[in-house]
Amino acid sequence: MISVYSLTALLLAYLFGSIPTAVWLGQSFYGVDVREYGSGNAGATNTYRVLGPTAGTAVMLIDMFKGWTATNLAYFIGPSVTGPHSSVLFINYQLALGVIAVMGHLFPIFAGFRGGKGVATLFGMILAVYPQAALVCVLVFLIVLIFTHYVSLSSILAGFAFPFSAVFIFHTSVKSILLYGMCICVLILITHQKNIERLLKGKETKIYLFGSHKKKTSS
Repeated sequence: MISVYSLTALLLAYLFGSIPTAVWLGQSFYGVDVREYGSGNAGATNTYRVLGPTAGTAVMLIDMFKGWTATNLAYFIGPSVTGPHSSVLFINYQLALGVIAVMGHLFPIFAGFRGGKGVATLFGMILAVYPQAALVCVLVFLIVLIFTHYVSLSSILAGFAFPFSAVFIFHTSVKSILLYGMCICVLILITHQKNIERLLKGKETKIYLFGSHKKKTSS
């Protein structure tokens, strides 16, 4: 039976995820709704394109913190509900909270249910549940970004790196983590469908970590 504490934590996780960082930051400090410019996405990458690296980095860090905080709400519902912190039930509840937070980011109640793609929030979730695999994802993301300058491609490959590293590097036996890893891959492919189309056409926007960045398209 699900306790009132568990339901409250799930609700809070959704509300954390629903904080539209890119929208609120853009409107408050720049007078701009980033969803009306660039790719129209309320995420860190589009914020970087539209408002610059400072705003983009701030959105990325806050969105990561959203996922990390929501996932760690599991620590506040008590071991009497989930069992020890090392138990499979506790890990499953962490995953559930993280998934709810990501859904909140994708469909935020505070921003007309028009959110971002959830990559930063997903990473915050992975960081809370499996920090070793999160490190592998960061390395893959940075390596791909440095050599290709495509954030979308970096995000996709970093997402795929999670289940790969969990299975082949860290040899996890928790089935829910494996299932979650596969779901990440599917979700990232769905949310990045337009990016994949632009990548195949050679029209995807490039972002340069060092120096100026050039735009090929803003659609």
